[in-house]
Amino acid sequence: MRPEEMDRVRPVIEGFAAGMFGGFARRDQRAKGELYLRGLLSDGKRKSMQPMAERLGVDHQQLQQFVTTSTWDHVEVRRRLAVWAGGFVDPDAWVVDDTSFPKDGNASPGVARIYCGALGKTANCQVGVSVHAVTDWASAAVDWRLFLPESWDDRLADDPAEAAEVRVRRKRCAIPDAVRHREKWRLALDMLDELAGWGLPARPVVADAGYGDTTAFRLGLTERGLTYVLAVHSNTSAHPASAMPVTADYGGIGRRPVPRYPEPAADLKTLAMSAGRAAGRFVVWRHGSHKTAANPTGRMRSRFLALRVRPANRHIPKAPDGSLPECWLLAEWPPGADEPTDYWLSTLPADIRLRDLVKLAKIRWRIE
Repeated sequence: MRPEEMDRVRPVIEGFAAGMFGGFARRDQRAKGELYLRGLLSDGKRKSMQPMAERLGVDHQQLQQFVTTSTWDHVEVRRRLAVWAGGFVDPDAWVVDDTSFPKDGNASPGVARIYCGALGKTANCQVGVSVHAVTDWASAAVDWRLFLPESWDDRLADDPAEAAEVRVRRKRCAIPDAVRHREKWRLALDMLDELAGWGLPARPVVADAGYGDTTAFRLGLTERGLTYVLAVHSNTSAHPASAMPVTADYGGIGRRPVPRYPEPAADLKTLAMSAGRAAGRFVVWRHGSHKTAANPTGRMRSRFLALRVRPANRHIPKAPDGSLPECWLLAEWPPGADEPTDYWLSTLPADIRLRDLVKLAKIRWRIE
């Protein structure tokens, strides 16, 4: 944002800052909070203290002190921001995502040599996990966590010398002792719990296969009463919804047999291909910016198939009759494809319209 643009919207920024930082006891903290917000919105690629201070015409130590040493309740600020964003956006879904931040060195908290999506290769990076309020027209991050890899948790180190080195790094970065390695899907559940504690309403949860393939994450959402539309890989196993367990006759010796499915579970690709491409329907899921004479609205459409299935693995609890929970399988055939390229599992109601199911499955692109 250029200086003249900042001048025009400054009353709006000041009003927003007053709502976010109004809980601060000290006036100077509220002023520095508003100053820091203007620095983030100002033009310039670098958002570190000195470049922002130069653009604002102030001493960078004011911003440095506000962020690093001034005592204020950051959780309360995040709560206010989440409540504001939730009310303003009125989301159709909570989207869980993670973002990598490339780093040249290895001194920043949580930096590790792992796959970096921003670079498309393994490199030094930090990873942030976030939850976004998303609709067709807008998105806003409402909660976030820094992912701490196992290499930053001294309790997980096998070698005492390695553990001591990790403790030194943790102390240098001021990482509290209570903050430990926690899987990304657990961080996502923590944030969804936090949003519920802040009074934000339940919404369907949408995420990519990095979360959807984790059975414990899907079960955690169900335990919390949250529906979901989660991408999964094609090799995820499931039974058709029509399949039901049967109990073999008891021969009078040993334990009585328990209900079991007579056929082994198939993978999702097999189930979708068995139903056939023709069983799907074309759905326009986005109007993009690539417009042509043949496609003046830039519409993007694919053939989608929705089937009722019962995901199957040993971690999913069964009903007393031995049956597994039923949910939706959504498969997408892009134009010209001979087989599905993308799959989702969803616990949305059985009577949901295909178009609405596709809309939620594809809503992640709004934050990308």
